[in-house]
Amino acid sequence: METFSLKSSRCSELIDITDKVQLLVSKSGVSSGVCFVFIPHTTAGITINENADPSVRSDIEQELESIVPFEHGYSHSEGNSAAHIKASLMGFSVTLLIESGRLQLGTWQGIYFAEFDGPRTRKVWVKILANVV
Repeated sequence: METFSLKSSRCSELIDITDKVQLLVSKSGVSSGVCFVFIPHTTAGITINENADPSVRSDIEQELESIVPFEHGYSHSEGNSAAHIKASLMGFSVTLLIESGRLQLGTWQGIYFAEFDGPRTRKVWVKILANVV
């Protein structure tokens, strides 16, 4: 398993981690297999979405805030219930195929770390498995 850290700069933020994950795949030497990316935090998540137009990221952030507002009379005493809910909606892992040493993403797709309780330093765990034939 590989781990890398990243630092968010805002309370809510989608951070493109595609290149960091691809670098780990390249370093692994795996030509064909599977890459699992897991976020070990309860107020952050991960998603795959468009990486060509940055307005998509801001639209996602805006709509999540609309659906799950930061202030809403939550019971959780730490004051970050919205972050927990958004992370649960986003999910904590993605699975990607590897072929010819490259992540198999669609033309417009990228991997995004989703921060909902920042700014913070976070961890991303990556497990790369080779196909065994």
